Amino acid sequence: MTLKSTLDTRSPEYAERRAAMLEKLAALDAEHAKALEGGGEKYLARHRKRGKMLARERIELLLDPDSPFLELSPLAAWGGDFPVGASVVTGIGVVEGVECMIVANDPTVRGGSSNPWTVKKSFRASDIALENRLPVINLVESGGADLPTQKEIFIPGGRMFRDLTRLSAAGIPTIALVFGNSTAGGAYIPGMCDYVVMVKERAKVFLGGPPLVKMATGEEADDEELGGAEMHARTSGLADYMAVDEADALRLGRQIVKNLNHRKPGPPPGPVEEPRYDPEELAGIVPDDLKVPFDPREVIARIADGSRFEEFKPLYGTSLVTGWTRVHGYPIGVLANAQGVLFSEEAQKAAQFIQLANQSDTPLLFLHNTTGYMVGKEYEQAGIIKHGALMINAVANSKVPHISIVMGASYGAGNYGMCGRAYDPRFLFSWPSAKSAVMGPQQLAGVLSIVARQAAQARGQAYDEEQDRAMREMVETQIEAESLPFFLSGRLYDDGVIDPRDTRTVLGLCLSVVHNAPVRGADGFGVFRM
Repeated sequence: MTLKSTLDTRSPEYAERRAAMLEKLAALDAEHAKALEGGGEKYLARHRKRGKMLARERIELLLDPDSPFLELSPLAAWGGDFPVGASVVTGIGVVEGVECMIVANDPTVRGGSSNPWTVKKSFRASDIALENRLPVINLVESGGADLPTQKEIFIPGGRMFRDLTRLSAAGIPTIALVFGNSTAGGAYIPGMCDYVVMVKERAKVFLGGPPLVKMATGEEADDEELGGAEMHARTSGLADYMAVDEADALRLGRQIVKNLNHRKPGPPPGPVEEPRYDPEELAGIVPDDLKVPFDPREVIARIADGSRFEEFKPLYGTSLVTGWTRVHGYPIGVLANAQGVLFSEEAQKAAQFIQLANQSDTPLLFLHNTTGYMVGKEYEQAGIIKHGALMINAVANSKVPHISIVMGASYGAGNYGMCGRAYDPRFLFSWPSAKSAVMGPQQLAGVLSIVARQAAQARGQAYDEEQDRAMREMVETQIEAESLPFFLSGRLYDDGVIDPRDTRTVLGLCLSVVHNAPVRGADGFGVFRM
């Protein structure tokens, strides 16, 4: 059926919500700008003076003209000791009609060296490529590990090379286009890719550079002899192609992809219809105060094809909306929190719906706005634990692709039941209005206060109310800061913070990507406690 929107875009409430969201989006743009700045003006100018393209310029020339690029984890390392973006650009783009995972070092940030967040961001890109069978194109120019933090990089960082071999073993092509340094451990990136292109007189690939070779063996050698593109193309055989310049390397990369004969297993999407309601209106739906509920059907009406949505069990477990729709022609099942709290009925309804989606091989979309499962004597006695476990079991063992969007609150076990990061959704994005934590700041501070008060009473001590007030204020401030989307995105707990108005486009790209691999449901779910 076609959803009927009741959103009044002329109301003061709508205007207030939209203004709050636009303010958050302005802050988001400012943080994204930091990633675009790379290492700063000085290093951007120096890079250009050497006649080199920036990482995103290389990506733009690699992609098909006017095709989209879904950048992933652009806020990685936010709030930490390293520049926003973690010195690498990752994302999904279309090359010769093929959706590819692109990983591009940013050489303007400490020479493109890998810090702990670079490694984690690269791992996430590899996971997405493997799950969705995306060819991987590495745009390489890196000085290797950030040596001062090697203790956090060396041991786990070996997985970067392991992942390349596993992708190849799974029949997923891996390509390295080497524009500059790829030294020490970084030499194994081209060494373990299926196809390697090196730029003449620019690419340098060696395990040990001239100083290390001199120290280790006493041998005198220059960069070109040790690892230049010409040597690797003519002598070592590491380079499959030698490009005359960066543009030629990108041309060769496109030609390699063209010759892959890569095909999606299907099924293709059906006809696409625009929603009946303007996606621009998504900026005014979520209240600034997440304690105020909102109807997720208003969101669905602005992302679904034709604003059509066949609701499942509409009269049962009404604080969770479930149903079927299409987005950009792809069928999808939707689970969306309506009133925040999940009760036993909602948990049972969700588990049944997830089973149905697996029977019909239909991907699932989780729209988060939950404070978690209901607590209290009545609900504990009615079995909220086993019913919540039923829903979490279904989510954990479901095999169809999951996509999660955190629109508002995502607290406690509700985050797990709605397929938070720990449950490996294929993609997880947040809106700027999102918040995630073990519980709300006031609730968490209140729990700590009650525990401290009871401990003081057990010891027979007077409770310090002034100290309690200060503690609660400190804890609330800390938890509020740690539950905000920039903080969480910086730690790669999502794949990016997106503008709500772009949600339909992002979902369309994600659904197209997941169909690079077969979409099949689970054969079983283990034991459901009834």
